[in-house]
Amino acid sequence: MTIRIATFNTENLFRRPKVFRLPGDKQRREILDDYAELVSLLEKETYDDATKARAAELLKKHRVHDSRGDRPFFVNETRGQGTLFKTKGGGEHVTFEIVAKGRPGWTGWVELVRDDLDWEVVHNTGRVVAEVDADILLTVEVEDRTTLRRFNEQVLGADLKKTPYPYDMVIDGNDPRGIDVGILSRHPITSLRSHVFDTDPDRPGTCLFSRDCPEYEIQIGGTPLWMLGNHLKSQSGDDPELRIAQAKRVASIYQAALERSPYVVVAGDLNDEPSSEAIRALLGTGLRDVMSHPSYRGAPGTHGTGASESQKLDYVLLPPPLWEQVQHVEVERRGVWAPSTFKSFDTVTSKWNRASDHASVYVDLDL
Repeated sequence: MTIRIATFNTENLFRRPKVFRLPGDKQRREILDDYAELVSLLEKETYDDATKARAAELLKKHRVHDSRGDRPFFVNETRGQGTLFKTKGGGEHVTFEIVAKGRPGWTGWVELVRDDLDWEVVHNTGRVVAEVDADILLTVEVEDRTTLRRFNEQVLGADLKKTPYPYDMVIDGNDPRGIDVGILSRHPITSLRSHVFDTDPDRPGTCLFSRDCPEYEIQIGGTPLWMLGNHLKSQSGDDPELRIAQAKRVASIYQAALERSPYVVVAGDLNDEPSSEAIRALLGTGLRDVMSHPSYRGAPGTHGTGASESQKLDYVLLPPPLWEQVQHVEVERRGVWAPSTFKSFDTVTSKWNRASDHASVYVDLDL
């Protein structure tokens, strides 16, 4: 029996934070840094004068009070449970006053404004999934299980006339933007484990995983297969030490899973190149990258043009027993827009309607 296993960073299925669609990396990074800073400030137990002044500055800078404007994020408050700020004046002369004395003084959070993706983007994302036609597909950056199911039924099924996957699962992770790691499978998902509560050994009290490292047990014949899904720390606002710590923890989770089954796959967007310390921590366990298999003869990367190893971010890593069963390895790039490097789907005509800037990696195994 041939089983195809794949990973694909879909960059959300139906809705995506507006900031991610900005054309300039510098502007996008500035907004996300300000968002992260504001979230951190507002989590303080007590707001001193400096905290209030900086929070007010960020609120004004990004016009969070103006629901009719082009604000990138806003403050979502529960009515009747305190308030974070008050405003005076309007337009450029608006002023913010932080009235809450600390985190216990109000109920709410800062939330990124989301935008519906154009149908062309959703359709092209579906085309990638349909063309790969995996038996087990790890989906990176999906909103939630309800969204994954709707995509499965309405895009793969109704639009592209594919048989929807009978099994789907998403565990909500730690990313406040709602980008999680899920799975679609033609084989029963019989159990799952989450690691959202794993703590960072170098940052006591802080969650280690930016999203999660969910373990999905999938029944294939008499031997269960465990899929460890990952989306390690992004290189935006890079923190390589955190990514290394995450990779080392994934390595230990993998080794523990081997006690339950010889078939343990680590896959996802690992956000680093093969020579990095993070990836070496995983390969040091005996896992092997399917794109290093002799059956694969394509370009070395998976992100953007994929022309160099520095653009390799996405992985399917196999244990020795599965490596021996590899039949074929391929990378589906046609959902990416890179016209000077390779040909995309005819419906992918610009970076604005591409499925993703990540290609999908898949491997065929004889089990």
